[in-house]
Amino acid sequence: MTYDPLTSNPLAGNPLASRADVERALRDLFQPLLPFFSAGGARVRLSAAAAHFDRAAADLEGFARPLWGLAPLAAGGAAFEHWELYRRGLSNGTDPAHPEYWGKINSTDQRMVELAAIGFTLRLLPQLVWDPLPEQAKRNLAAYLLHVRRLDFVDDNWKFLRVLVDLGLEQIGIDFDRSLTDRYLEELDGFYLGDGWYRDGAQRRVDHYIPFAMHFYGLIYARLQRGDDERAGRYRERARLFAQDIRHWFDDEGGMLAFGCSLTYRFACAGFWAALAFAELEALPWGEIKGYFLRHLRWWAKHPIADRDGILSIGHGYPNLLMSESYNSDGSPYWALKAFLPLALPESHPFWQARELPAPRASEAVPLRHPGMVMFKTPGNVVALSSGQENLQMRFGSEKYAKFAYTSRYGFSVESDERSYQNAVLDGMIGLSDDNRHFRVRETNEEALIAGECLYARWKPWNDVTVETWLVPEAPWHMRVHRITAPRPLHVTEGGFAIARADLNADRFEEEQGLASIRGKDDISLIVDLSEGPKRTGRAHQAPPNTNLVAAKTMIPQLRGSIPAGTTVLAAAVLALPAGAGAEQAAASPPEAPSLFALEALFKVKGQRVTAFDIESAR
Repeated sequence: MTYDPLTSNPLAGNPLASRADVERALRDLFQPLLPFFSAGGARVRLSAAAAHFDRAAADLEGFARPLWGLAPLAAGGAAFEHWELYRRGLSNGTDPAHPEYWGKINSTDQRMVELAAIGFTLRLLPQLVWDPLPEQAKRNLAAYLLHVRRLDFVDDNWKFLRVLVDLGLEQIGIDFDRSLTDRYLEELDGFYLGDGWYRDGAQRRVDHYIPFAMHFYGLIYARLQRGDDERAGRYRERARLFAQDIRHWFDDEGGMLAFGCSLTYRFACAGFWAALAFAELEALPWGEIKGYFLRHLRWWAKHPIADRDGILSIGHGYPNLLMSESYNSDGSPYWALKAFLPLALPESHPFWQARELPAPRASEAVPLRHPGMVMFKTPGNVVALSSGQENLQMRFGSEKYAKFAYTSRYGFSVESDERSYQNAVLDGMIGLSDDNRHFRVRETNEEALIAGECLYARWKPWNDVTVETWLVPEAPWHMRVHRITAPRPLHVTEGGFAIARADLNADRFEEEQGLASIRGKDDISLIVDLSEGPKRTGRAHQAPPNTNLVAAKTMIPQLRGSIPAGTTVLAAAVLALPAGAGAEQAAASPPEAPSLFALEALFKVKGQRVTAFDIESAR
């Protein structure tokens, strides 16, 4: 029988409809790790692939990250037979004389991230991971944690990590300088934008780190802290506001918006819903919170996200090193176990007792000023039109933050060769070339505005070329208008949404002047030229393999053509839907091009700066 990679997913076949199902899922995810614990229990090594940090830190990552799920499991009263293994690992990993010592931390270091899970576990389970330790092991562990908290953590969500270490130290009775805790909590407040939204540090980006880090840690603090009721109240109120918006990043089948970095953490994106339950915060009706939580886990159960032995792979919808970050080690994907925080709650809790409810249907587009997005839903999908954010530090920063549109069902693609313009994917983007070999895309903006349900951005692919882009929803379509001013002729390629490519070239496609359409096994995807004058040429492009986050092989409809020196206005309508009669009906009726005059008038009167991109508040 041919091997089916989906069967290796530990979530496959689990209905994920009850607390018992979720507990089973956690145990099934942890079980494949056991053979890879070191003899001393302090390290877990799963692959030869490397991250930018040293091997000891990567092995600590594999050891510590499962605790995000295991600690709540035990706190909820469930038995777990491997706490002795973890106690041995804590003893040996913090013993400078032991071969499995994790190493001394002297500056910003990945170990700082992983120690937060240990602090969290000490807070929840001192009777299991602290009290039984020999006295020397206690001294070593306390010294290791005290040492790291004296160092500077990265000026973003990392500052919450030291707060979690402090929660653990407080629980086990270790004295420390609490003024450092208060300082970091105050500095974290400085990242707050309003309406429940944070920025992850002094950066022009607002991504999944807001729900699965900033709010996740804030709600843990709100639940576990003692004597800081005012700040805990602020965290709860911010999370309540945030829930009203972040729900629009999830589609009706549980998929979440594929946007930004660190998407190898997968169902960590359920962490916000999990943290609401843990903090006993009914920001939405419990049935809705439970629905977002369980649907998301079920969505991942349908994807081949594990290797043959059940180990979670680096990747997103399938194993994929290309899309990963430099800080993704073999243990990194186990941050996904943040999703299991509700296991700390008993079966009798209202979260578990509530009847799972579907997500309310949004009939209109939803503008989100802080991330600079306009959201709308289509069957099995959520679409985010994006004004564009900025990430100039990480590879594929443009693909992960600066495309015009992102989705849950179709993910997004990264480029595999930036010196092969003819083979560029360019889904959700427009690429420009002046030599037909190299190409430029949007990397950052000079200005980003939102007006009602429309977005505007001004950006420069070269210092002497200016592009103004307007994005307009017309669900299930969306429209793009670009005004390009260049001192020389350029070639342009604009892409629609990437959809899975069928084997044996079974996809049907059209390539015409002004149109590219692809009809695959499960989906259709189109891009229609709405420009006045000559139309660009349609192309159904077979993307290089493993460039898309959701599907390993894809096709993308593109419009390609040349523009002269001077000012050129281009417009396009873009659509992707699950295949069927409804999709064909929508495909037959593309919208008309919006009036550029009307768009300029709209932004002149109602345009507001996108908060995430506000230059003054980002620095």
